[in-house]
Amino acid sequence: MKKQLLLLMAILLPMVASADDICYHYVLSSKTASVTKNPSGYTGDIVIPNSIKHGGITYKVTSIEKEAFRDCTGLTTVSIPNSVTRIGHDAFYGCTGLTSVTIPRAVTSIEESVFYGCTGLVSVTIPNTVTSIGRKAFRDCSSLVSVTIPNSLTSIGDNAFGRCSGMTSLTIGNSVTSIGDGAFEGCCGLTSLTIPNSLTSIGGYAFANCVGLNSVTIPNSVTSIGEGAFSGCIGLASITIPNLVRSIGKYVFAYCNSLTSVTIPNAVMSIGDYAFIKCSSLASVTFGRSVTSIGASAFY
Repeated sequence: MKKQLLLLMAILLPMVASADDICYHYVLSSKTASVTKNPSGYTGDIVIPNSIKHGGITYKVTSIEKEAFRDCTGLTTVSIPNSVTRIGHDAFYGCTGLTSVTIPRAVTSIEESVFYGCTGLVSVTIPNTVTSIGRKAFRDCSSLVSVTIPNSLTSIGDNAFGRCSGMTSLTIGNSVTSIGDGAFEGCCGLTSLTIPNSLTSIGGYAFANCVGLNSVTIPNSVTSIGEGAFSGCIGLASITIPNLVRSIGKYVFAYCNSLTSVTIPNAVMSIGDYAFIKCSSLASVTFGRSVTSIGASAFY
């Protein structure tokens, strides 16, 4: 009976072992393996294989576990095979030496804080299979220069690219419907921005303190612009507010001191507190027919 119980445990429970300095969890029942933490850490160039042989059995490598490479500052490159379908949250958190990464096509979601604080990351390839980018996924990747969001993507999480100060251009795919709170906050090098017609909502402080932005055209598909969405965009000289927006919230264009004129569309009924506060160059405002309330210090 004892032998049978041990055999059952061996089949059901994952085993931890290493090969070529990479540590894996092995699951005998599915013959799959996942990359896990190495107590000694990971350094240099890491190549993850499609499969690994252990105890005479071949296991397919299908995932990278949460925090597997966290704070491995000596890690420079990592090659992820197409067999990997999931990369756990915080997997490469704080890997400051990592310069580039290609996400395999089998991955459909980039999870929370996966590359948070990878300050050396210059380029990233996001495949057309990815449908969502989690919160803080690339936050503080200050060396990331440009990002192309694929057409498969439908949502960008809160703070997903926050404080990516080296980013100069951004193309958002045609399927994205929502941009989360603070998604691109503090991307101070961003000068070019393309927003697709699929977008319906822009989160609070989504582009706050993007001081390099000089003009933004928000498509007519957008019905909601969150609080402080473009606050602190001191280079923003022109803005087009979509016709379907019903309200302009608090601080949306606060401190946009290069903004010279603005047209409030007919659908807008209310302008929130401090909406245009400290817009010191604002010389012309055209109000739509439906405005019934203007908040405190909206044009202070």
